[in-house]
Amino acid sequence: MVRDGDQLIIGLPDAVRATLARLAEAGHDAALVGGSVRDLVSGTLPQDWDVATAAPPERVAQLFPGSTWTNRFGTVTVHVDGGPDVQVTTFRFEGPYLDGRRPASVAWGQSLDEDLARRDFTVNAIAWRPMDLARGEGVLVDPHGGIADLQHGVLRAVGDPEARFGEDALRMVRAARFASRLGLDIDAATARAIRAHAAAAAELSGERIRDELLRMLEDAARPPSAAFELLERLGLLEVLLPELAALRGVPQSKALAGDALDHSLRTADALPPDRPLLRLAGLLHDVGKATTLADGHFIGHEVEGARLAEAAGERLRLSRAELGWLVRLVRHHMFAYTPDWTDAAVRRFIRRVGVDLLDDLFALRVADNAASGVPDPHAAGLDELRSRIEAVIADSPLTQGQLAVDGRDLTAEVGLAPGPLVGELLRRLLEAVLDEPSLNRREPLLALAAQWAAEAGAGAHHADARAQAGEAVADGAAATIGDPGAVPSRPRSPAQKEESPPS
Repeated sequence: MVRDGDQLIIGLPDAVRATLARLAEAGHDAALVGGSVRDLVSGTLPQDWDVATAAPPERVAQLFPGSTWTNRFGTVTVHVDGGPDVQVTTFRFEGPYLDGRRPASVAWGQSLDEDLARRDFTVNAIAWRPMDLARGEGVLVDPHGGIADLQHGVLRAVGDPEARFGEDALRMVRAARFASRLGLDIDAATARAIRAHAAAAAELSGERIRDELLRMLEDAARPPSAAFELLERLGLLEVLLPELAALRGVPQSKALAGDALDHSLRTADALPPDRPLLRLAGLLHDVGKATTLADGHFIGHEVEGARLAEAAGERLRLSRAELGWLVRLVRHHMFAYTPDWTDAAVRRFIRRVGVDLLDDLFALRVADNAASGVPDPHAAGLDELRSRIEAVIADSPLTQGQLAVDGRDLTAEVGLAPGPLVGELLRRLLEAVLDEPSLNRREPLLALAAQWAAEAGAGAHHADARAQAGEAVADGAAATIGDPGAVPSRPRSPAQKEESPPS
């Protein structure tokens, strides 16, 4: 294993070599730092390339036309055609962290050692200073023993861990992510400091927590359960996702051992790493079980779970579309198909769930089955139901927008005034078509609507209805209830947004 001061020859991408060379030609000290060096020392190809330099950010931006500089911490992103982006950050030292999230001030420095001393963990406080860029030769700078910690499989805070976590509570969450991803054990003093400061993570912004959790969930090398079990042992899970932590100790009647939390973690593991939000849904799909256990059953846990998942998603600042998707997925994950379902039942299932949710719902069910120890996760007729759904989608109308008539037809041909009755009749027409798709023709639907309107007592008021319709148009109220183009008078809750796909 190499050590501080050793020479290391590395194969640099042309974009990285060109960035370091341009800074050196302009007279500025520059070095590779952080995770890119850690990965190189470990024999892993870096995913990101980070450079620290004495050049102030304004100068870096001048040296690299077309670069972007969007934060106050002196990081300029250098874009090179055909190569990876390079993050170039000015050497800096930081003022006190008054809010446990960000420094009160940032000043540019001239020392690489000074810059490394402000970093979170020793394995991220290693640098490579180039000596001969053409040959890829450089010298390792490791003032805090990060290389030895990598060799011994240890994650340790730089300097005093109490001070590091007091500066930024997100570092505690990052500790769990790095330890899991790199296969490291957290140093005892570092772990004690995390447990002592865990409650401070509640003050972090939802966006920062979300981004860290999603990075754990998109780890392709190791199952996310490792990171979340570590969060639990460090006292962080109950702070970040109390809904999930509450599943510890909730009994499960599954073929695989463990409680409801173990099952939820296995479900996330069984989902693809390139879908971190779907893995999040796997984590949260059974959170309703913590409060619905009675006589060995979890009656309605999917409804309670949807409510809890919504609260968690709002706290993590998911987008409106992501939140609606998550809530719907948790709400509908308990479907139970049997071969005696009629075609109308299949159509109603699609209508209830939403076409956009079907693939993710099936993926969640397969992962749920695998996490339960089901020998064939695709059992219980899932493949048969999928085939029937594909046939129905190809041949049957499923939404009001696919009906052969719309709200304007009902006002013009049946003589109804714009109002709730139009929407109610469209809903009834859709139900009729779900039962018998051949009804979806203009004349039969108008006849049904007229019959139902007459039964509702609307027939005697057709003349008044026509006059009211004219007044409504004159008043600018042409967007009728039931018109596919109408805008609801107030936004629906995420749980009601049946057509919102994940972004």
